[in-house]
Amino acid sequence: MTIKPIKTKKDYQQALQRLAAIFDAKKGSKEGDELEILGMLVDSYEHEHFPIGFPDPVEAIKFRMEQLGYNQTDLADVFGIKSRASEILNKKRKLSLEMIRQLHDKLNIPTEVLIQAY
Repeated sequence: MTIKPIKTKKDYQQALQRLAAIFDAKKGSKEGDELEILGMLVDSYEHEHFPIGFPDPVEAIKFRMEQLGYNQTDLADVFGIKSRASEILNKKRKLSLEMIRQLHDKLNIPTEVLIQAY
């Protein structure tokens, strides 16, 4: 197959079919090189045509808390005020810039996620 830019939905479908056909190609082989380049083209097309948005900031906080085994009291320790954690988790209070910084620093949540409106 000749590698070409993916410009249409038909090109995309053909690229996916070819990827499936050469999926187990050995790295460094002709098909392996084709697989690598075609994978980059498909990734670029998907990024442009099927973007995935950021999660809701509060849902991201809850998810990260679950990953870390944190409860609401642990989150209150991040903010320093127990009621603040409850207000945030129940979407009764917006995140301030300082809260965003604290969540980013202490829970490692990307600021791009936290600054979104909810």
